[in-house]
Amino acid sequence: MSAALDTATVTRLARDEWRAREAAHEARADALTAEHRERAARGEMHPVWDFLFTYYSYKPAVLRRWHPSAGVELADAAGEPRAGWRWYVAGSAPGSLAVDRAGFAAEKGSLARLIEMMLRRTAERPGRFGCFGLHEWAMVYRQREHRHPVPLRLGQDGTDAVVDAHELRCTHYDAFRFFTPDAAPLNHHAPTRDTQPVLDQPGCLHAGMDVYKWAVKLGPLMPGEVLLDTFELARDIRRLDMEAAPYDLSSWGFAPVRIETPEGKAEYVRRQREFAERGNALRRRILEAWDPAAA
Repeated sequence: MSAALDTATVTRLARDEWRAREAAHEARADALTAEHRERAARGEMHPVWDFLFTYYSYKPAVLRRWHPSAGVELADAAGEPRAGWRWYVAGSAPGSLAVDRAGFAAEKGSLARLIEMMLRRTAERPGRFGCFGLHEWAMVYRQREHRHPVPLRLGQDGTDAVVDAHELRCTHYDAFRFFTPDAAPLNHHAPTRDTQPVLDQPGCLHAGMDVYKWAVKLGPLMPGEVLLDTFELARDIRRLDMEAAPYDLSSWGFAPVRIETPEGKAEYVRRQREFAERGNALRRRILEAWDPAAA
């Protein structure tokens, strides 16, 4: 634990108040991760939900750890385990703790600047809603071996035909980099890691799921309640991402969003717009809670 608290204005929480928030957070996190933890204990895999813990390689324990956010002081917390957690410092009152915002900024300044840029720029751009989730189809285009061990709903030829009949408009590098060699040249964009701050936009499902990633990377600067809201957004987006994918997930209880039909496209865009609104609201909440300018 660092020795002193940054002198920025803080909100003080009484012990009963912050302990109640901590307990509520832990119960909510446990409920959100219960099925995954049970499957992991049995050594079982899930083609949809494991993504939230493998691609985003954060263990359930990360979600369970509650932080009050920067600018909040916890009364009578010095005797708690969090006194030994990284990025906590002594508060202004005897026995209190607070998050070391200045220390975090000093050590992780480059990361913090990247996160602020990604959140602000993505939220400021208009959403694009004409991709129809075809990034998942482009990942199996003209390829007989696939990353997911589940069958294709339309078979390989039918899947390829859907791609051939549409335009690929993926803007997200971490989706585009998994396109097959035949699909990549068909995309309207050629995203790279360097162009991600320029191309990410709120209509992109993967950019929406990434709000969770940015929240985790901010560690104790992020209020626990906001962190869990970003996880729930990522979970809900992941469902649509796979429902609109070319895979047959009916045996796992997922009904397809048939984006090869006008009805399926309309459903996809409607839900995509809702996620864009939720994602932007969370981007604003992260920035307001964090307040990078105060660091």
